[in-house]
Amino acid sequence: MTDLPPLRRLLKSRPERCDGAVILDYDGRMVRRKRLVTAEGRGFLVDLPEVTNLDEWWGFELEDGTCLEIVPADEALIEVTGDLPRLAWHIGNRHTPCQIEAGRLLIRQDHVIEAMLAQLGARLRPITGPFTPEGGAYGHGRTMGHDHGHSHHHHHAH
Repeated sequence: MTDLPPLRRLLKSRPERCDGAVILDYDGRMVRRKRLVTAEGRGFLVDLPEVTNLDEWWGFELEDGTCLEIVPADEALIEVTGDLPRLAWHIGNRHTPCQIEAGRLLIRQDHVIEAMLAQLGARLRPITGPFTPEGGAYGHGRTMGHDHGHSHHHHHAH
């Protein structure tokens, strides 16, 4: 059941009028076909032709002209400080999404990655906030993290 009409199109920039917001975590901002709910509790259907990273869009325009902003939700994160270039290299080598800022790196809580970083001398601090990591290669797309349950005895084509 939906309270609002379905999606007409994704918006690249803020329209003149904003009618509400949809708050989504990092995983929730990757959609194809899904019922989403606004911060005000009203539902609508998103049915896109392919899986889409909503980080690349400002928001939604629904069939009745309603415009909704996409807002990153607060998530449990780890603030990483220390030798940032070296630590960023190791995070990237594990294909772990990472938000890069001037004085820190942010990753989602992950005990395996945290243990590796601690061994490398990183200072780690749990925080809560929106997670908006760097895009994939060439500045778009997503970095897909590895499942820590499998062996890393495989080859990467770069």
